[in-house]
Amino acid sequence: MTSVLGLSFAAIGNDVWITVAFVLAILAAVGGYFFFVKPKKDYPNKFVTWLREFLNFNEMLIEPILKITYIFVTVYIVLTSFSLISYSFLAFIEYLLLGVIMIRVTYEAAMILISIWKNTKEINKKMK
Repeated sequence: MTSVLGLSFAAIGNDVWITVAFVLAILAAVGGYFFFVKPKKDYPNKFVTWLREFLNFNEMLIEPILKITYIFVTVYIVLTSFSLISYSFLAFIEYLLLGVIMIRVTYEAAMILISIWKNTKEINKKMK
């Protein structure tokens, strides 16, 4: 009986925390928008300036993340392809070549989108 009662109190506590987290997230979103995103002024603090740029998506983090994951996935494909040598040399070559080529094409497509965004941003700056 005690364990059931303890579980019900834990569930109530969990529900309360989820509600509190939801309210705090709303307050943080509204506060962050009005203090950092909406104002067009420059801040003397470098961190606050970086935070404003980050929250306005002027600073994109996806490019370095994509580059790191590209290296990881390529190395992973190359290394896992060696497990196919004992099964079939042709399967090894296909997995190695097609895997590396497909990953490269996929990541180049993503980098093209980022390049388009950068160029559009630069053109927009020059037009102002």
